[in-house]
Amino acid sequence: MVFLNGLPLGLIELKNAADEGTTIWSAYAQLQTYKAEITSLLSYNAVLVVSDGLQARIGSITTNQEWFKLWRSVDGEAIAPATALELETLIRGVFEPQRFLDLLLHFIVFEEDPDSGATRKIIAGYHQFHAVNAAVQETVRASGLGPAARTLGGQLGDRRAGVVWHTQGSGKSFSMLFYAARIVRHPAMQNPTLVVLTDRNDLDDQLFGQFQRCADILGQTPLQAASREHLRALLNRASGGVVFTTVLQRPWKLTRQDLRQLKLALDQRGLSETSLATARAAA
Repeated sequence: MVFLNGLPLGLIELKNAADEGTTIWSAYAQLQTYKAEITSLLSYNAVLVVSDGLQARIGSITTNQEWFKLWRSVDGEAIAPATALELETLIRGVFEPQRFLDLLLHFIVFEEDPDSGATRKIIAGYHQFHAVNAAVQETVRASGLGPAARTLGGQLGDRRAGVVWHTQGSGKSFSMLFYAARIVRHPAMQNPTLVVLTDRNDLDDQLFGQFQRCADILGQTPLQAASREHLRALLNRASGGVVFTTVLQRPWKLTRQDLRQLKLALDQRGLSETSLATARAAA
């Protein structure tokens, strides 16, 4: 058990690596027994870990076997070498006190499955955790609203926060959700208005639906512009708000002063050269 102020927030189920008859999935099966027979054990649980002392995977109380995943980096600076023990990388990468608090506060969401209605507890992967933290630090620095804890080469207030690259199926929507939640909560950002910009209506609907289902982590209900006029009305605010729109609904070109309060998130999934040029012109 992993306790935080007396609360059992983590559970690590270990199996003997010397026993050829057991694997990490034997540990996973044991967790299912706990869920069925000792429900109070998991009342406060945030993360579950299964390991045979060598291999290790992390998931949540609702995660099925397929989505128990590796944690491949301790600090986000480099991937652990193939010779490293997976369990050691996971424990050092997740349960270091500050990283564990970050994970608990900013990287766990609850989502209702639109098909089954079941509630799922979703934990960020190592790549989402480290990428979002770096992106938030760079956004604060680039906005000129505070120094970054670490810098990737940019200058304070240069308005150049950078790009996060993803591969297909790596959880881009959740990365954007975690990023948005961290930005709107960050005290240095002074309650910004966040605009999420896509180039197609189907992507706008898909991403908006994801944010809407996980709105608790945002602390507010996201809004979706139905037209250019509606977008103008939604952005007519002093601060705050998460607004979804497409590149064709932009009501004006944004000045440097606008960008001090208005943070622009580009969803680049499948953006064409034409829409990229339109998005650049909007900024």
